[in-house]
Amino acid sequence: MTDKTYMCILRSGTGGCEKPSPSEMELQYAKYQAWQQKFTNNILDMGNKLGAAGSVVRHDSVNDGPFIELKEIIGGYMMLTAATLDEAIAVIQASPMVANEGTSIEIREVCTR
Repeated sequence: MTDKTYMCILRSGTGGCEKPSPSEMELQYAKYQAWQQKFTNNILDMGNKLGAAGSVVRHDSVNDGPFIELKEIIGGYMMLTAATLDEAIAVIQASPMVANEGTSIEIREVCTR
């Protein structure tokens, strides 16, 4: 079976966040590095954060966005490869990213023709 490609979209609540201490950051970084090493064969592109400025384009308009009244913000993305959606879910569930309260990751298969 050929592996499929999945886009993972990082979402977080719009509420205020406390900045972690340097020691908490160091621990989080170590967990993140361990996760990356364990799933190196699944991670195609670690992606990046997305900027705050953007636009929403429709057939009849262009509006600034994202909008502050949103309940959640799309903060970044990454690309994975996995044989099934269940495998992609397992990779993300093992990630320290989902350990943060108020954070969710949407996983969508990238369809090819």
